[in-house]
Amino acid sequence: MHKMMIPLTRYTQFSGRASRSEFWWFQLFILIVFMPLHVLSFIAGYTGSEALAWVSTGLGVVVWLALLVPLVSVTVRRLHDTDRSGWWYLLLLVPFANLAVLVFMLLPGTPGGNRFGAPVPHV
Repeated sequence: MHKMMIPLTRYTQFSGRASRSEFWWFQLFILIVFMPLHVLSFIAGYTGSEALAWVSTGLGVVVWLALLVPLVSVTVRRLHDTDRSGWWYLLLLVPFANLAVLVFMLLPGTPGGNRFGAPVPHV
């Protein structure tokens, strides 16, 4: 559980590096957080409850806004770990080119130090 929370404590750090495990544990945390909200939305649609739909949508927006900056920062630090600039993150805006960012997230980090600093010790 601690590994999932590391990006929440380092959300203002856009410099340095993030290990592959740090990035993917945070992705799992996001999935765990959003699953109940999706279930709530499904129940709202199935039952036709407009109030429940508003609640699930509102909670989803609040959670998304709370996790947006930590997600961007951990992704930029993960790009740094693969010795790429954080500007590569903008590929997410280009259709089909965003798959390159996924590949970068799957690649191992550069061994030893790179221009973004020393490797992150595994906790």
